[in-house]
Amino acid sequence: MVKFSKQLEAQLIPEWKDAFVNYWQLKKHVRKIKVLHKPKLNARNAHDFGLSIFDPVLSAFSRLSARLATGPDPVQARAENEASGDEHVTSEADEESQNENELVLLVSEEDEVKSFFDQLDEELNKVNNFYAAKEKEFVERGDILSKQLQILLDLKQVLHDHKKSGNSTSLNSRSSSARQSDFSESGDDLNGTLESQTEEVITALARNGVNFVGSEAARKKGRPRTTSMRIEIPATTPTRTITAVTSMLWEDLVNNPKKEGPGEQINKKKIQCAEKMIRGAFVELYRGLGLLKTYSSLNMVAFTKIIKKFDKVANQQASSSYLKMVKRSHFISSDKVVKLMDEVEFIFTKHFASNDRKKAMKFLRPQEHKESHMVTFFVGLFTGCFMTLFSVYAILAHMSEMLSPVTGTGYMETVYPVFSMFALLSLHLFMYGCNLFMWKRKRISYNFIFEFQPNTALKYRDAFLICTSLMSAVVGALVIHLILRSNGFSASQVDAIPGVLLLIFMAILICPFNIFYRSTRYCFIRVIRNIVFSPLYKVLMVDFFMADQLTSQIPLLRHMESTACYFLSGSLRTHQFNTCKSGKLYRELAYVISFAPYYWRAMQCGRRWVDEHDPNHLANLGKYVSAMVAAGARISYSTNPSTVWFITVLVTSLAATVYQLYWDFVKDWGLLNPKSHNLWLRDDLILKNKSIYYVSIVFNVVLRVAWVETVLNFRVGLVESRLLEFLLASLEVIRRGHWNFYRIENEHLNNVGKFRAVKTVPLPFRETDSDG
Repeated sequence: MVKFSKQLEAQLIPEWKDAFVNYWQLKKHVRKIKVLHKPKLNARNAHDFGLSIFDPVLSAFSRLSARLATGPDPVQARAENEASGDEHVTSEADEESQNENELVLLVSEEDEVKSFFDQLDEELNKVNNFYAAKEKEFVERGDILSKQLQILLDLKQVLHDHKKSGNSTSLNSRSSSARQSDFSESGDDLNGTLESQTEEVITALARNGVNFVGSEAARKKGRPRTTSMRIEIPATTPTRTITAVTSMLWEDLVNNPKKEGPGEQINKKKIQCAEKMIRGAFVELYRGLGLLKTYSSLNMVAFTKIIKKFDKVANQQASSSYLKMVKRSHFISSDKVVKLMDEVEFIFTKHFASNDRKKAMKFLRPQEHKESHMVTFFVGLFTGCFMTLFSVYAILAHMSEMLSPVTGTGYMETVYPVFSMFALLSLHLFMYGCNLFMWKRKRISYNFIFEFQPNTALKYRDAFLICTSLMSAVVGALVIHLILRSNGFSASQVDAIPGVLLLIFMAILICPFNIFYRSTRYCFIRVIRNIVFSPLYKVLMVDFFMADQLTSQIPLLRHMESTACYFLSGSLRTHQFNTCKSGKLYRELAYVISFAPYYWRAMQCGRRWVDEHDPNHLANLGKYVSAMVAAGARISYSTNPSTVWFITVLVTSLAATVYQLYWDFVKDWGLLNPKSHNLWLRDDLILKNKSIYYVSIVFNVVLRVAWVETVLNFRVGLVESRLLEFLLASLEVIRRGHWNFYRIENEHLNNVGKFRAVKTVPLPFRETDSDG
């Protein structure tokens, strides 16, 4: 049977771990009590001493429990009784205070018992305070969402009324002169119709604190007040959510007061965007309420378990009295969370699921897909296939001498770019699968950090399945290509195999059918789009995390460029590979491809600085600029190996490496803290073995300086140079996978430090001052 301490460790909310009852520390107290009082218990049994010294604890707790109904603080309870002026209550409080003093005298004789109950009270206060704070936060969030939903419904009603009256779905879609002409032609009848249809809705909005401010010019010209308006929501709710969060949608959804023109619109599409935002906010609110409910139940079980352990060790019956007090505590007695959850379920079912409760629960309680043994089976199957096919390929390549320096030139130029590209991609997927495995094992909430949906997020077994199946297909194609080349087939026909494999891969990537992890594929395409078009899109965690992966896959991008050149220029048919390896265009493309990932990442840093005004993002931008300069210097040195370029490469690469190492260790990993109680690490560590962090630091330093190979200028043949290039590219991918674990670990610990377990969704309607 699994011990409760392990069950608690596995079930608690990782971001709220410090707010849970410290069951493990209380358990240590119980163990000390067991060790300290076992000799006394044996002595009493030998001399027939009689009652234990702890027996009065039961009667004292029974009297204290009635007085502590309002909480575990005896001073506060006594003050409330004295303030009431009731003589009976006061005398009862004095009597119970005397009993409390007797209890203190009794337990003072056993310091460990007193220390145990003191810490128990502290833990109970901690749990109560945290629960009350989170409950207040969620209740306020619920009130805000109710107001937002009401505004949304009223706006939809206004839009519906305009449609019904034959008006345009856009409140300001036409020019002022055109609207003036229309109103003049329709006369007072249209004005009266619009006024009557929207008057009731506007009145309802006004009752909810929403003011429609029409344009003075419009009113003077006799136009209806609904044709040009802005919405003001008075700041009646003191929360941090709406006052700070204003999305770009607001500027489109309501008119800018400084603009009297017809540029802003309220149409169906924008209403749908607002509805989607509010729906997502309700989902996150429901998730937070569920976490708080779990927090309450787990802490109650922890208190019950630890008190019963104390009873068993001390041979007492204190559990019933103390647990009554715990059950009267706020985190157990309050029913606000349950009521709010029911209310959210009702609202969501009615307004976002067309009264279909089953559909609503799919949004509110998304279920993770159960891990199938079939996935594990196929991972093992494809792993075996890959190992077998690779062994066959190695034997055939050696027998046919395809990799020899004399006969292997054409083969390496044909096969290497495509197949090494797939190999690097598969290696990256394998490292990502290892990351997923470790994050899950260490209870790092990567789905929350990346904002992935738990029912569609990739699991580590899925990543391994994609990796092994892809590599099996690639090595299988290698074997077929080698067999056909060895049996005398024309090179122009055989060399089409890498291109066919690439086309199949691209077709699977964009396949619209719900097969082969469609949600993951489309998420990948969407993230790549956000990266390529930086800084046009707002930067999320998954965006800049993926952009960092691309900075480690520059060789893969170079191979993609070479492959495209081979096919488009016809070099695969003519075997004139110098066409894609020389000339001014080749050098320019090499610069662009080497710069592109760093440029995208720098643009993301710039966008984040504009959005958040954090100077750290500018410093991070400088890191990627230094990497661009170093990469450009290395490319120039490879084409013009002079002394000047050698010194330039050495200086720029050293500066960029030092910059990157500092950012890796201090900013991304949170290590090298001189004030940490863990020498040069950080105070909080996920891995228990500290030596792993020191080894990781050294490992990262060694792989960061792999660029030294560029300036050493090894004189090797084409085949050896290709293999060396692939080895260095593989080491960089391994370094990136190693970096990923500590980067997300540090992000998770930052969330834990801020008790951030629920995402704050931006809301569409901005709160303004009621006096403005």
